[in-house]
Amino acid sequence: MEHYLAQLEILCKQLYETTDTTTRLQAEKALVEFTNSPDCLSKCQLLLESGSSSYSQLLAATCLSKLVSRTSNPLPLEQRIDIRNYVLNYLATRPKLAAFVTQALIQLYARITKLGWFDCQKEDYVFRNVIVDVTRFLQDSVEHCIIGVTILSQLTNEINQADSTHPLTKHRKIASSFRDSSLFDIFTLSCNLLKQASGKNLNLNDESQHGLLMQLLKLAHNCLNFDFIGTSTDESSDDLCTVQIPTSWRSAFLDSSTLQLFFDLYHSIPPSLSPLVLSCLVQIASVRRSLFNNAERAKFLSLLVDGVKRILENPQSLSDPNNYHEFCRLLARLKSNYQLGELVKVENYPEVIRLIANFTVTSLQHWEFAPNSVHYLLSLWQRLAASVPYVKATEPHMLETYTPEVTKAYITSRLESVHIILRDGLEDPLDDTGLVQQQLDQLSTIGRCEYEKTCALLVQLFDQSAQSYQELLQSTNSSTMDIAVQEGRLTWLVYIIGAVIGGRVSFASTDEQDAMDGELVCRVLQLMNLTDSRLAQAGNEKLELAMLSFFEQFRKIYIGDQVQKSSKLYRRLSEVLGLNDETMVLSVFIGKIITNLKYWGQCEPITSKTLHSVRKLVKLSAVQFMLNNHTSEHFSFLGVNNQANLSDMRCRTTFYTALGRLLMVDLGEDEDQFEQFMLPLTAAFEAIAQMFSTNTFNEQEAKRTLVGLVRDLRGIAFAFNAKTSFMMLFDWIYPSYMPILQRAIELWYHVPACTTPVLKLMAELVHNRSQRLQFDVSSPNGILLFRETSKMITTYGTNSTIITLQSYYSLLEVLTQDHMNFIASLEPHVVMYILSSISEGLTALDTMVCTGCCSSLDHIVTYLFKQLSRSTKKRAAPMAQESDRFLHIMQQHPEMIQQMLSTVLNIIIFEDCRNQWSMSRPLLGLILLNEKYFADLRNSIVNSQPPEKQQAMHLCFENLMEGIERNLLTKNRDRFTQNLSVFRREVNDSMKNSTYGVNSNDMMS
Repeated sequence: MEHYLAQLEILCKQLYETTDTTTRLQAEKALVEFTNSPDCLSKCQLLLESGSSSYSQLLAATCLSKLVSRTSNPLPLEQRIDIRNYVLNYLATRPKLAAFVTQALIQLYARITKLGWFDCQKEDYVFRNVIVDVTRFLQDSVEHCIIGVTILSQLTNEINQADSTHPLTKHRKIASSFRDSSLFDIFTLSCNLLKQASGKNLNLNDESQHGLLMQLLKLAHNCLNFDFIGTSTDESSDDLCTVQIPTSWRSAFLDSSTLQLFFDLYHSIPPSLSPLVLSCLVQIASVRRSLFNNAERAKFLSLLVDGVKRILENPQSLSDPNNYHEFCRLLARLKSNYQLGELVKVENYPEVIRLIANFTVTSLQHWEFAPNSVHYLLSLWQRLAASVPYVKATEPHMLETYTPEVTKAYITSRLESVHIILRDGLEDPLDDTGLVQQQLDQLSTIGRCEYEKTCALLVQLFDQSAQSYQELLQSTNSSTMDIAVQEGRLTWLVYIIGAVIGGRVSFASTDEQDAMDGELVCRVLQLMNLTDSRLAQAGNEKLELAMLSFFEQFRKIYIGDQVQKSSKLYRRLSEVLGLNDETMVLSVFIGKIITNLKYWGQCEPITSKTLHSVRKLVKLSAVQFMLNNHTSEHFSFLGVNNQANLSDMRCRTTFYTALGRLLMVDLGEDEDQFEQFMLPLTAAFEAIAQMFSTNTFNEQEAKRTLVGLVRDLRGIAFAFNAKTSFMMLFDWIYPSYMPILQRAIELWYHVPACTTPVLKLMAELVHNRSQRLQFDVSSPNGILLFRETSKMITTYGTNSTIITLQSYYSLLEVLTQDHMNFIASLEPHVVMYILSSISEGLTALDTMVCTGCCSSLDHIVTYLFKQLSRSTKKRAAPMAQESDRFLHIMQQHPEMIQQMLSTVLNIIIFEDCRNQWSMSRPLLGLILLNEKYFADLRNSIVNSQPPEKQQAMHLCFENLMEGIERNLLTKNRDRFTQNLSVFRREVNDSMKNSTYGVNSNDMMS
């Protein structure tokens, strides 16, 4: 047994320490066998008792966890009780185990306890006395206390987590029972122990005392983080989280000492532990409102705000990023769980809101520090600002003073960051559009509070940057860095202006605020005119994306039937830019769309956002220009020569869907207008047809032209959902251009980048969208469409089958080369299928298929020959069972090999054999395996010749086998290949005037 233990310990060491993959895998395989062995339980106990390494103890603990967790053949109750007691005693007598071993054993205890929660012995729930189980740990040394607290913490966590191997209903039943019977006692115990610890002069430089305090805080946090009502809230929805504390816990939260405990701990312990304290405070601040009556809630909120105030007055620990992040979460919970009307009634509210505002401003100014935490601060101010119109309290909320400061800090800090980011090559926040959009959504509400101040600030900053930008562009010695800085600042300003305009929906807007919006819009449109005039020389992608974001916000707020046409915004636009109404503004927008498609055709983000939404644009002259001039001359992304990749053309479908919808508005039955619109596509089809008519053409250009064309057509087909317009399209494409699509599938069936767009176009054409395929009874169009689609599917399917065949025969070639023992072990019908497929492949027109079959056949014949040669030797070793069975199959069906011999010989003699060398390799083996059949076949071929040529043919066969020995050694094979080359040439010379042949099927009869 000692030897067995030593071997197990070596395997454990190899599993956890070795860097050699093979050794680790072998050790893992051996240990899996150990885990599955019937006497695993007793061996695990032996490992724990006698094992000398931590790794063997870890293995034992892990195996025991698997044993107690299994759902099939579970361990008896008595055994599980014994394991539980053994683990507790083991931990109690060995407090200085390796940390990972202790953790694994505690995990084992937690798993046994959870799964046995409802198990009874003599009417006693034997696994529920968890506090009694750990009491002896808590009354001993610091190391023992750490183990005891960790047991409770891990148990709470284990019961809180659903287990995929057990039903969810069972998990919730256990969790609910644990919540009602034990969780509050555990939480109370954690708080009492924390109070004791905070009352002592803890030496937190002592590693064990530091560890005990950390485990106590983790225990308290796990209790507060428990899923009390089984909602399994997604942590990503952190802002909306409410902790559903049971009513039976009221006493703990009505007692001010509980809340005070955590605030006191925050100020007395080192920064490495205080994030855990703040996490607990976040949960406590999120306790459900209905736990208190109004007076109790006001008192609780007052204590909470006082604690926050104390932290803000002593902010030294907040320089730690983890502390800072958790504190920002705590601030956000102040408003997510309490109303502004309740906050303003807190005694110290004026001082606290000032401190929070200063903290927020400072945080925003230090934009490079913990950027992911800013979300929570902006969330707080967004909710505060949104509540202003609804607050009924008489006490001043003072947000009119502090909200503009927050808005100013955000805007100015983003602008000031631009130069530093460019100078130091830092990561640009503008690259993370998701994060920017999230912050802008929050700022849109914050900025509309005291909007006059926000607007004045934006106008001032925009004018400064725009003037500097214009001066730099006009100067001949401007540095690219200075221009990039101003473009970056203007990008932020355009984004922010769009956001605050979009925030108009959150507030009841006044005429004066609409006029302010007009001031901002005028400036953005003037900037757009300036940047568009430079696009031929240079452009800024981020600034263009900001413009598109601005347009989308403007469209949602100021374009539509709900907007008053007398809005002061349009008055201001009329005064400054001569844009009197929304139609004129739309003309500007569509002009921008055309400009973007012309100059930014290769930039997918700009192109896709530009094409995202086109509404109320049909009557505009700019739209008519697009409908009449949709060519690469005006829209570069429609070109084909400068495309980097065939897949880069996807936005063309979107473009033509938009154009198709615009065309549909006034198209009716006007075939001339339709023909005019289709002229560029007609020219593209004619160009492809011209290429296909010549033997030599630029294949890459043809592919690009085709892919672009079919993507364009699919967009049009998608938009033409009315019967009249669809029939115009069908009559245009059939019969003139369908053959071109068929030809493309024939040529490029193996290029998915070409076939997929074509097949998607066909799928769109046969889609009965809005009943557009309801043809007249006398119309053959339905049959014609079906025929063309069937023809294309057949063409693609047939050619794709060739690709599949090539893959199949390549696989067979590998299998027969390296795994003939496996093939020989297969069922007889599978072996026969493989041989018949090789026989068929020998006559395939595809050279790759035929060559692969020859190679596979050669490997099979060689294998057969070797096995037969071995079986005829006097002292041969007994054949493997699979080899014997394979020989038996071949002897039962000799016609299969004979047929392939006949096929190969016929191809060599009578056909244009393009892979003669490949054919020669299996032929020798076939002849040696079927010498009598080969003699009959040779005589049949000789006798089929005219009498005067029979002697010459006989001589050819004699020469073929001259010098050939009865083996398949390489030297012998090469000689046969040379003979075969001469044989074929002589046979062809002999038969030049003969039309005789031999039917291999005759030989099989």
